[in-house]
Amino acid sequence: MIRLLILKTGSAPAPIAREHGDFEDWFVAGLGIAGSEVEVVNAEAGQPLPERLDPGVGVLVTGSPAMVSHRLDWSERAAAWLRKIHAEQRPLLGVCYGHQLIAHALGGRVGPNPAGRRMGSKRVRFLDSEDVLTGAFVPEQFMQVTHLEVVLSPPPGAEIIGDSPGDPHHVLRFGPRAWGVQFHPEFSPAIMASYLRLRADALDQEEQDARALEAALVETPAGPRLLQGFAELLDPAARAPTRNETTENRIPCP
Repeated sequence: MIRLLILKTGSAPAPIAREHGDFEDWFVAGLGIAGSEVEVVNAEAGQPLPERLDPGVGVLVTGSPAMVSHRLDWSERAAAWLRKIHAEQRPLLGVCYGHQLIAHALGGRVGPNPAGRRMGSKRVRFLDSEDVLTGAFVPEQFMQVTHLEVVLSPPPGAEIIGDSPGDPHHVLRFGPRAWGVQFHPEFSPAIMASYLRLRADALDQEEQDARALEAALVETPAGPRLLQGFAELLDPAARAPTRNETTENRIPCP
């Protein structure tokens, strides 16, 4: 039985994929659900988007090397499809490019980050202790980050429930069961280190020290915890935790 559709909007660079696997592998591992419960649709490769999904099936949108602001044909088709998914009020989570794509689909504005490229283990501040998905992470957590673009203006109705230095819209709530996060909850420190090595020349040109960023990497247990929390929402019988439960499950910042 399919519980989750992963909308794949890109692939890991070949050197990283050879060592660590591809995006969908990292998400399935973090979610803690069986691969047989997941369907992967590669939007970037032109695979058709399903016209309908069974009740209760959620959608997770991956990151991508592409840029939402380039408005590629496949990406715009995915955005139109995501508007429909959002209207159906299914569990929906966008990560990095996926976060930006949902924001764009719903009327937000996405573009290059005025603060420039951000990579490494970064502090993210969480603002809503009662949010079903992120409330346990208040006040802040380290998360793995790599991106060039950001949500510059959230779409109408979206709520800002997390921020980080250089990105005031780092975590958005698009509806009762729809979120976007700019960070990568699926990344381990080892995956993040591989990205830093791959982008070392670009970082050096931007006067960022790739070695220092790698040395500063930390474990980010809140990432898998967030994915597991999203997986729990895929159960039709799932309920939102009470305020006390959210507080009791809070993760201290390292």
